[in-house]
Amino acid sequence: MTQDAKLADHKLVDQPQQVRPGEELDMDVLREHLRPVLGGLVDTLSVKQFPGGYSNLTYLLASGEHKWVLRRPPFGSKVKSAHDMGREFRILTALDKVFPYAPKPVHFCDDHSVLGCDFYLMSYIEGIVIRREYPAGLQLSPEQVRQQFFTLFDVLGELHSVDLKAAGLEDFGKPEGYVTRQVEGWSKRYQAAVTDDAPDFAPVMAWLRDKMPAASGVVGVIHNDYKLDNVIWSPENPLQMIGVLDWEMTTVGDPLMDLGCTLGYWAQADDPDFFRRYRAMPSDAPGAPTREEIVARFSERTGIAVDNIDFYFCFGLFRLAGIGQQIYYRYAQGLTQDERFARLIDKVHSLRQMCELVISRSRL
Repeated sequence: MTQDAKLADHKLVDQPQQVRPGEELDMDVLREHLRPVLGGLVDTLSVKQFPGGYSNLTYLLASGEHKWVLRRPPFGSKVKSAHDMGREFRILTALDKVFPYAPKPVHFCDDHSVLGCDFYLMSYIEGIVIRREYPAGLQLSPEQVRQQFFTLFDVLGELHSVDLKAAGLEDFGKPEGYVTRQVEGWSKRYQAAVTDDAPDFAPVMAWLRDKMPAASGVVGVIHNDYKLDNVIWSPENPLQMIGVLDWEMTTVGDPLMDLGCTLGYWAQADDPDFFRRYRAMPSDAPGAPTREEIVARFSERTGIAVDNIDFYFCFGLFRLAGIGQQIYYRYAQGLTQDERFARLIDKVHSLRQMCELVISRSRL
């Protein structure tokens, strides 16, 4: 950073809050289970919950100066493939020595008598997490905003470049036919979660099937939910990324699909208000790069030719709609009481509109 740049401080570090009602952990049972792992530290173990997110739940366990993060599926969820704690723990174990941004795995538990589900512990990375808006105390110039967002995508490219053999992931996932399976799979998931007030995505699904490109020929580790509030920045230098979170949907496949999923979150300054209204990060802030600039830089730094970007972007939007509709369906069925979920149906409609816009402008 430049000499006159305002550095962040530890007041901006992402802070956990009191556990939300209905999402409490049985701490007595948890303490006894973790005693062989953490020793006497469990006697003073306390718990808080990190805010945000609609998927897996994240808690901070603390004992004195020692801290860990516990991850578990959401209460009421029946979608096991989307909340596979064992898979996430295996990914972290594989990436431990080849990708410096991943938290270190500590302990995995598949004994449902403890918390009623699979869960795991990982190292706690203390830092800044940026969500929909920049924190009031974090003042970045347009040039720094641009640098930070480029770093976000540079690290994504680093993940895609991980040596699969060195990580022990050469047999992980099914890269052949990945694009086809994703389009077909998310089409089925959306249809299975349709509610009376859900938008019709049939034309979008048909377009995706019709415009599906041939495989890029590149295979890499893909995160599958890579966005700004899933990464951590240094409190001393908020332009330096120090962690990447939320690995439950990680697999091995086509990196361009991963890029498209991240772009699905990218609402830039000249996008329609109906799309920007539901943006998940300040991607329309002064200095933020456009999707076109991101794609050009990604291609240059990874050596991957990015053709058919309209397809990948539209898929990213559709996939987000599928995720949102699945979560909204749980709320509509009374499986969760989290009132944040009630508003997701409006975002699903917005994503449908954005898909229409991309298709109407596409030259594919």
